[in-house]
Amino acid sequence: MALAPDLSTSTDPNVADDAGNHIDAPGLQGFVFGLFFIFGGITSLNDVIIPKLKELFTLSWTEAMLVQFCFFFAYFAVGIPAAKLVKRIGYMRGAVAGLLVMMTGCLLFIPASQTATYALFLFAFFILASGVVIVQVVANPLISLLGPAKTTHSRLTFAQAFNSLGTTIFPYFGAILILGSLATVTADQLSGIELEAYRTAESQAIVNGYLGIAIALAVVALVVWMFRNRLKGEKHEASSGFAGLDLLKRSRFGFGALCIFLYVGGEVAIGSIIVDYLQQDSVMGIGEQAAGKLIALYWGGAMVGRFIGSGLLRMVSPGLLLSTVATGAIALLLISANTTGMLSGYSLLAIGLMNSIMFPTIFSLACEKLGSRAADGSGIINVAICGGAVVPLLFGVVADATTLTTALIIPAICYAVILTFGLFARKPA
Repeated sequence: MALAPDLSTSTDPNVADDAGNHIDAPGLQGFVFGLFFIFGGITSLNDVIIPKLKELFTLSWTEAMLVQFCFFFAYFAVGIPAAKLVKRIGYMRGAVAGLLVMMTGCLLFIPASQTATYALFLFAFFILASGVVIVQVVANPLISLLGPAKTTHSRLTFAQAFNSLGTTIFPYFGAILILGSLATVTADQLSGIELEAYRTAESQAIVNGYLGIAIALAVVALVVWMFRNRLKGEKHEASSGFAGLDLLKRSRFGFGALCIFLYVGGEVAIGSIIVDYLQQDSVMGIGEQAAGKLIALYWGGAMVGRFIGSGLLRMVSPGLLLSTVATGAIALLLISANTTGMLSGYSLLAIGLMNSIMFPTIFSLACEKLGSRAADGSGIINVAICGGAVVPLLFGVVADATTLTTALIIPAICYAVILTFGLFARKPA
């Protein structure tokens, strides 16, 4: 989810410049789509793991949301350094670096489980997310450059659909593997050595899942390394100002960066509470694993919406479409909060469909006409994704003080601001 570093100084005729030229590299789109699939799936697994860790360590909602805080804080801490790294070593080597850091994060779940230490789980999430940030700095610029500028909105939305494919598949099988425990006791019924043994045994399913992912990441990194010299003549312009923070003074970019912060925060907050929300007697009253499988509908809605949206964005004003889906998200939140049963549950899950085109549309609207400042914008946009750390934590605080239903006001406010941005940016920059 990062902005394209500027390649206008390149001497390679196949590399994009500000005049609208683009990379001509057959087969490269498939590689980039694969990256979107991988980091999307890994990010959505948090929604399955949060209820598991919440039970194992008897956490409050605020404490449980520290998973998302540590994961998305990486965007704040690593976003700008990641952009600089990619500018120094190039896209393909940058992808390898990101994949290896992700693999390291996955392997850290082994000592976290063996010691049954929540803090180590949080550290593993931070390292894993650091790798995801690097990979995103590579993925979004490439997909933006693999075609003419006039279809950037549509192409980026189509690529995000592969991201959503990962977010749909990973939670479903993650729920089976991680939430499928046959344990007849819970952590709050144990203490001392028995509690530590229970936590170690029950978290082994998490370890098994991430160990498999680590192996897959190692294989992908090896394949990418074999094609590390695919983009000849790649060059990047040096950053201007203090990490390009002066870009925030531009109303369109600054407003867009704020909306990226709020969108990611709202989307992550809702995904994080789906399992517990659907388990409530006033909603669906279903079991943990059954609720976990339904997370796939939330992310699957985003996937379907992105395929549809990639076509609509060729015919409809991106700003107008953005404000429309933001309005839909607010309406669904109100329905879910003020009804019960299936209607309450499925209206919450349907928000995924509204989320579908938000990130790529906000991204492209905010970054129009950045020109030679594109690389600076890349770091800023990645930092803005740290909304996934702040908003869910705020959601947890409100939920602990009130109820999960009342806390839905937090994402509703986020979508209201996004609606306003869509109207603001409905005309070209």
